[in-house]
Amino acid sequence: MIAARSSRRLHRWLVGVLAMVLAFLLAPAGTARAADVPIPPNTGLTDKGTGAISAADRDFVIKVRLAGLWEIPAGNMAVDKSDDEKVVNIGKTISKQHVELDKLDIAVAKKLGIELPNKPNNDQQGWLDEMAKAPNSTRFDQIYVDRLRAAHGKIFPAIATIRASTRNDSVRKLAQQANQFVMTHMTLLESSGIVDYVSLPTAPAPAAPGSGPVPVDNAMLAAASSSGGVPGVNTSVILIVLAGALVAGVVTTMRIFRTR
Repeated sequence: MIAARSSRRLHRWLVGVLAMVLAFLLAPAGTARAADVPIPPNTGLTDKGTGAISAADRDFVIKVRLAGLWEIPAGNMAVDKSDDEKVVNIGKTISKQHVELDKLDIAVAKKLGIELPNKPNNDQQGWLDEMAKAPNSTRFDQIYVDRLRAAHGKIFPAIATIRASTRNDSVRKLAQQANQFVMTHMTLLESSGIVDYVSLPTAPAPAAPGSGPVPVDNAMLAAASSSGGVPGVNTSVILIVLAGALVAGVVTTMRIFRTR
């Protein structure tokens, strides 16, 4: 009787351990801190304000601030003026997330001595006026979604340029964070189902067609091959093999206890 109870307790313990290990192995990497705030987790990026600041860096920090200055009121307007529940939720979410991004941007600007604007620029104010004058909910929804989607499409490549080139650690981390917000917002806006893709600007033609966006040379290939890991073996395959081995160990242990 005692042996049976011990066997059942061991079984529950082993099943619990297996579940936790599988959850750890199969959990997606880089999960955001919270579902409604798409800030990436600790990536090892520092935020000490060290490194030279270029004119492009300063302009980027200012642009992040400007984005919030018109997208926060635009989102609030969507909550008030739209009759579409989907657009209302999109506006509410984007407005809330820009409040968080604005806090991050202000902190970086203060650390680096960058003066930030306190009102939208002329173009942004014009878009807000256009939304305010929309004759009905349907027209408002179209203006709101199209203007914000176009704006996010313009800032998206700018973020990539700063993320890849800046020498300043705080600007680098801000670009990393801003990228998460912008990608989230583009996806949210597109989920409305009313984005006018035809009106969006097209990408410029490549300078050297067919060469690919990222040139790869022998030095890069050598660095990649010496970066560790098991050559030719997919990480998912390794995880599945480990999980299978763990399951086999549990099953074997239970069989041993049942035969005692």
